[in-house]
Amino acid sequence: MLVDSEYDEKHDVVNISTDADDTMDEVDPEPEPRADEYDAFMKKHMAELPDQETEAETINTWEIRDWRNLARREHGPVFECGGHPWRILFFPYGNNVEFASFYLEQGYEEKKMPEDWYACVQFMLVLWNPNDPSMHVMHSATHRFTADEGDWGFTRFAELRRLFSTSWDDRGRPMVENNNANITAYIRVLKDPTGVLWHNFVNYDSKKETGMVGLKNQGATCYLNSLLQSLFFTNAFRQAVYQIPTEQETDRSYSAYALQRLFYLLQTSNSAVATNDLTQSFGWDSKQIFEQQDVQELSRVLMDKLDEKMKGTEAEGALEKMFVGKMKTYISCINVDYESSRMEDFWDIQLNVSGNKNLDDSFKDYVQVETMDGENKYFAEGYGLQDAKKGVIFESFPQVLHLQLKRFEYDINRDAMMKVNDRYEFPETWDASPYLSEQADRSEPYIYRLHGVLVHSGDLNAGHYYAFLKPTKDGHFYKFDDDRVTRATMREALEENFGGDYAQANGNVQQRNPYTRTWSAKRSMSAYMLVYIRESRLDSILMADKPVDPPVHLAERVAEEKAAFERRRKEREEAHLYMDIQVASEENFKVYQGFDIVPWKSEADTPARPKTHRVLRTTTLLEFCHTVAAEMGTEADMIRPWAMVNRQNGTTRPDAAISYSEMTVEEASNKFGTKTTPFRMWLARAEKRDEEGTPVFGDALVDLKGQQGNRPLMLFLKHFDLKTQSLFGIGNFYAGYQDRVCDMGPQILKMMGWPAGTNFKLSEEIKQNMIEGMKPKVTLAQSEIQDGDIITVQKVLSEKEVAQIAAAGGCVEAKEFYDYLLNRINVEMIPRHGPESGHSQFTLTLSKKMTYDQFSAKVGEYLKADPTHIRFTTINNAGKPKIALKHTQPGTLNNILYPGPYSYTATTMQKQDALFYEVLEMSLKELEQRKSLKEEHTLMIPRTAQVSDLLEALQKKAGISDEVMKNVRLFEGHNNKFYKNLGLDFQIMGLAKDADAKRITVFHFDKEPSKVHGIPFQFALKENETFRDTKQRLSEFTKIKGKQFEKIKFAVVSKPHYSRPEYICYSKTDIITDEILWDLIGGRDDIALGFDHVNKARSFWAKTDSIFIR
Repeated sequence: MLVDSEYDEKHDVVNISTDADDTMDEVDPEPEPRADEYDAFMKKHMAELPDQETEAETINTWEIRDWRNLARREHGPVFECGGHPWRILFFPYGNNVEFASFYLEQGYEEKKMPEDWYACVQFMLVLWNPNDPSMHVMHSATHRFTADEGDWGFTRFAELRRLFSTSWDDRGRPMVENNNANITAYIRVLKDPTGVLWHNFVNYDSKKETGMVGLKNQGATCYLNSLLQSLFFTNAFRQAVYQIPTEQETDRSYSAYALQRLFYLLQTSNSAVATNDLTQSFGWDSKQIFEQQDVQELSRVLMDKLDEKMKGTEAEGALEKMFVGKMKTYISCINVDYESSRMEDFWDIQLNVSGNKNLDDSFKDYVQVETMDGENKYFAEGYGLQDAKKGVIFESFPQVLHLQLKRFEYDINRDAMMKVNDRYEFPETWDASPYLSEQADRSEPYIYRLHGVLVHSGDLNAGHYYAFLKPTKDGHFYKFDDDRVTRATMREALEENFGGDYAQANGNVQQRNPYTRTWSAKRSMSAYMLVYIRESRLDSILMADKPVDPPVHLAERVAEEKAAFERRRKEREEAHLYMDIQVASEENFKVYQGFDIVPWKSEADTPARPKTHRVLRTTTLLEFCHTVAAEMGTEADMIRPWAMVNRQNGTTRPDAAISYSEMTVEEASNKFGTKTTPFRMWLARAEKRDEEGTPVFGDALVDLKGQQGNRPLMLFLKHFDLKTQSLFGIGNFYAGYQDRVCDMGPQILKMMGWPAGTNFKLSEEIKQNMIEGMKPKVTLAQSEIQDGDIITVQKVLSEKEVAQIAAAGGCVEAKEFYDYLLNRINVEMIPRHGPESGHSQFTLTLSKKMTYDQFSAKVGEYLKADPTHIRFTTINNAGKPKIALKHTQPGTLNNILYPGPYSYTATTMQKQDALFYEVLEMSLKELEQRKSLKEEHTLMIPRTAQVSDLLEALQKKAGISDEVMKNVRLFEGHNNKFYKNLGLDFQIMGLAKDADAKRITVFHFDKEPSKVHGIPFQFALKENETFRDTKQRLSEFTKIKGKQFEKIKFAVVSKPHYSRPEYICYSKTDIITDEILWDLIGGRDDIALGFDHVNKARSFWAKTDSIFIR
């Protein structure tokens, strides 16, 4: 009920009812305004929109007369609002419906509308009876009017039958009375500070509207896009990236160059930029592209990698100067003058959201002091156990402060990571000085200005990242949502990303999450990462008065790439005018070792590969021969093209000489070529010129002996050299169809340069797996020899020479060598544990017919290692290990690389030219005979059973001796961590040694203690043992050794929340201190030792791998 502001309750009379139920009559409601009471009507029915500012309002009434005699389409008078002309568009008989149709339309005359005109309008149309203004029908809407969408309204405004009915809603008179009615337009033009209010984003141009461009999303790379945009607009960071020397980098696989190129394109491009080259340089494949990762983790990995690449360059130290601050972890005794402290660098700060209302609350929580007293006293060297204060204090904050808000936390009840959508406020300007130590340098104020807000919308399993950034010191915030950039209001950048509950006046507090498609009262979008810049360093970080100039070579190379792209585009557009012709000659044949004449389908650029010519389809054969002859260093009439055809046996051979010089190449291709492949030619050279200068080709020199049906054949000769174990082409020659095989002897001896009387054998290469010997006394016709056939010659050696070649593992017959060529394969051998294992990647040429022992011997010979100590593993298409081969592996290398259709491993899921290898400390046979220590047992025990009952059942089930059972202990553990040593009524078991020793729980985590993985264990401590020695025992206990163990960082972590870790080793210098873990723990039992290293198994984040950059 609306109550007028002038209402005075003292003037009303209260009526007391005599009914048993004493009730008070309600105050009469405010009367409904009539349609001709314009201001009151507008106030009641078209309230101002929240968060929107009005530019202008107007009310206009069109008196419609003689309704039934109007044209099908009518326009009302033009009126003005907000500097724009408007009118009502009216369809008296309906716009293809049985309803009256009314629309609000812009009123510009044709071709007089301003360029890029638009207006954001809230409007209402009211049709009413002029004889009774209390009778009305109305509709309201909001719309962004543009040149393309110049009208908006209601096709089904009111049903015509009802409008002309004798009684409108039982009022006793029609709405349209005497063919007359009034239509009133209420218009409110709204201000649009962002320029995108109610924008449909069709043909939206980010560069034109904002001067900036976005980044294309490859699938699930929105998290990457938001971080890259934040770093790009930290101009000093961009300048530092540009200073990395990349002049010598020839491709985009170098991540520093790929990032430079991306930044340059963001700086100069007119449209959204792709990140494909950058992610490829990171070494990512489709798995990383379509799996959303953690922005915080990506930021750290990227900073580490860039800092490493900047070492020894002009940019060295730039990132540390910009992003690194210092904090001090301390334990200070209360009653004695003793303090243990450690200074650490930080690149970002992780702040708890849960339980904190705002940024200051989180920092107060971060630097909160913990008192160590009672049983939790601190052991101070020289003073014994002492009451102490423990905490963290900041010594300095960086110029650019990255704050990571912990929006995802482990929920122990759900046993999963969950998003924290609580309201959490952060200011535009923030003072960091309250959190500095007393000794900190305060010569400059620690006032920070908000530069960026990275937002996550959705939940853990489905969501989207985007960023609000302020590119200039005193400018506006802009929203960077993948490929779209729009201006944003301060409210959109800050308040709408605080999280928490929706607040709506109509009581409907739920909103639908577009990513999870669920309804919730909590905001799905909330700030996930904040970027603050120190106010006194804004000018140097944003470089307001200095342009960020890219390297000269970068601009030149990108210009070359664009020019090449334009050439390719032009080629595509003109592709229908051109055709490809593959041309082979004796020069190719003589350097080719393999099947057929030349490698027509080879992708490798070798001398044997035929050259591909791209020519106009209208080019004549004579013109084409002139072009090719010039390249070959001869004259056009001294070469003759032969058309190549694909035979049914899979070979490609010359079929017919092409003598039509005026024929176009397209006509020749259609007449002689094969439609399924490019047009292929063999160019035969003439032997000489005759006395008249006419070219003489080999077929004219063949003595046909006057035999009927005899004709010259063009043949190819290959030589199998037993001593060099090679098979190369010699050239092409001609012979008579009716000649005997032995008749070719003199010509072959001449081509080979062998003396007369040399013994040799001939065989015909019919196809890859069909090589047949030729009989000397048989004619070529009887041998079914035809144009283009290949004859292979091999010299006959002495029995001693043949025996020596065979003993060395060589082939003694051409057929054997052909079989070797057919089964040879280049296999890439990749060290399974990477270069850290001390082994490198290499390629071996092997035979598919080799057994496991044979190819392992070849690998052992290359590695100079015992073949029995090498283990091989097949590789899936994602580059991950698949199946480890056993030392008794049956079959051949072909069976391993090309598993059959009935194998459990489909060929399509496996790389067919690569294997992982690892050199073992023992033989593979011995390793396979060893048994894994991990065993699982299911025990059935009563609910009321004691631990002693459980241990008894376990001993019986697993066959454990009484001696071992004395050392069995039980621990409560979940989420990959031990929590406490259990009493006799718990069910989780842990194995331990040294029952009387002091112990500590050890667990594995990846960068954050909440991201746990692996199997926890209990570890015995030794008094007065330095951590250097403790680390050695940990290596022996876990069996993790070498570089893999060196990558682990060790931290002391407080339980039960496993909060901020205190690292024993400095991650930057990797120096092992001489601290004593026994003393660090003292008498506390709420301390665990954490192994910080990469999680290679699936975690709670549903990610199979951590982020990496190659």
